[in-house]
This record gives sequence, C-alpha cells and structure tokens, in this order.
Amino acid sequence: MKIHLALHELYGSESALADELLRMADQHADEHEVRHVSMDLARWSREHVRELAAAGERYGLNLGDSEVDAPEPLPEEAGALSGDSSDPELLLLADLRRLHRMAAGVSLDWDLLGQGAQVVADTELLALTKRCHPRSLRQMTWADAMLKTVSPQILSS
Repeated sequence: MKIHLALHELYGSESALADELLRMADQHADEHEVRHVSMDLARWSREHVRELAAAGERYGLNLGDSEVDAPEPLPEEAGALSGDSSDPELLLLADLRRLHRMAAGVSLDWDLLGQGAQVVADTELLALTKRCHPRSLRQMTWADAMLKTVSPQILSS
C-alpha cells in the first residue's frame, strides 16, 4: 500500500501553498483583497496540513516533524510575466499565476488521495478528502478569478 506516499506529497504541497499565500499577503499588503483573502486561504491550508499529519500517523508517518521541501519553481516563472521587481502589477500577476498552478496541484493531490482512500476503504481518510478538497478548489477558483480581474488592466497598461 502506497497511501503514505500520497499523504507525504500532499502534506508538502499544502505546506508550500500556505507559505506562498502568506508570502503573497505580505508582498501585496496594499492590495486589500489579496492580503485578506490570501491570509484566510492560508489558514485553510494550515488546517489541512494539521489534519494530514494526524491522518499520516495511521500510516506510520510523522509528518508534523518532517522537513518538507518546497516544490521547485516552474521554468516559465522566469519568463517575461514573472515581473520586474520594480513593477508591482507584474509581480502581482506573476504571483497569482504561480498561486493558481500550486492550488491546481494541491487539488489534484487531494483527488488522488481520495481515490486511494476509496480503494483501501479508509473511510476516515476519504472523509478528510471530501472535507478538504472543496477548499482547495476554492483556492484555485479565487486565484483564477483574480487573474481574470487584474490581468486586462495590467496587460493593457
């Protein structure tokens, strides 16, 4: 049984997402919606991380004490839309793009864990995925909506 691998991967992905959301809240403090919503969404991911650590114990994992490597940045983040550090609008656009990709990955990981939980008939783990996966979809949806809201103005200026 390899459920422990999916738990470990998701734990790392959720941790990295929470860190990115908090970084965005600090980086874009003057954008009130970004700051406040990012902090709320980070709270969700932190809750997920705690719940995954508890679930991992049943599979012999001690996730709460493990060092988790943040995923490597995607190659396209070095592209033109990654922004020049002197242009806060392009930085916001780049951060929202990165956040969307990270949230999509977390959502996929929740889906995979749910499929695995079904196969091994772990009702507690399945309930966890059903409780947390919709939140990860909301995180991704928010990032997508923000991209659609801010990109026209940023790209046309």
